[in-house]
Amino acid sequence: MTALVRWHVGPWTTRGTRPGEVPVAGRRRTVDELNFDVIGLARILGRRLSGRDELQVRLWQNELRPTHTRQCGVHTLADPSNAQLLHDTAQEALAWLSERAPEGYEFVLTDAVELRPLHDLSAAVVAVDAVVELADVPLPAARLATAHVRRSAAGDWYAGDAVCNWSGPHATSDEAVAAVQHARVELVEQLRAAGRDDLADTTSRWAVVPVESD
Repeated sequence: MTALVRWHVGPWTTRGTRPGEVPVAGRRRTVDELNFDVIGLARILGRRLSGRDELQVRLWQNELRPTHTRQCGVHTLADPSNAQLLHDTAQEALAWLSERAPEGYEFVLTDAVELRPLHDLSAAVVAVDAVVELADVPLPAARLATAHVRRSAAGDWYAGDAVCNWSGPHATSDEAVAAVQHARVELVEQLRAAGRDDLADTTSRWAVVPVESD
């Protein structure tokens, strides 16, 4: 089991309708469509299914999303027992995702699958994202301080998240990591200036700067 090395905080699927809520056609998934998205996300991130389970996914897809242009927010499974099976399978996929959350984070299912930093400041490892969220004040260094490092197809190294690059290109991964570490030093200074010594004092337990392997 390998934790993700590239991620972003926030939703990883389209927003959906929670049980009991009124669906919003064209804007929010139905409950069944959202459950199907949870299964799809896990497959994209590497979860392998048996041949029988793959066939079941195809059957759900045919009923919920036979074409890419089909409007969301209007389709549900006709058979309640089939919908329950879809729900149970989505929960299994969510558990698989949860096991692969980066240290200091968790996957949760709200109206989307979301990655959130754990706010436990007593933990052995504290996510910098959690510190930033708990501070709840403007922190200019926060964006780069929460970044991780990855290599581009061209061979250069960048610091950013799964969507954007905040620093780079750098010739080596060490240079990119150094940029993030410098931003973390600035973040500590900004936290203390904001009167949040309690958060700044967790710096020794911040997660190491993640580096995506070649």
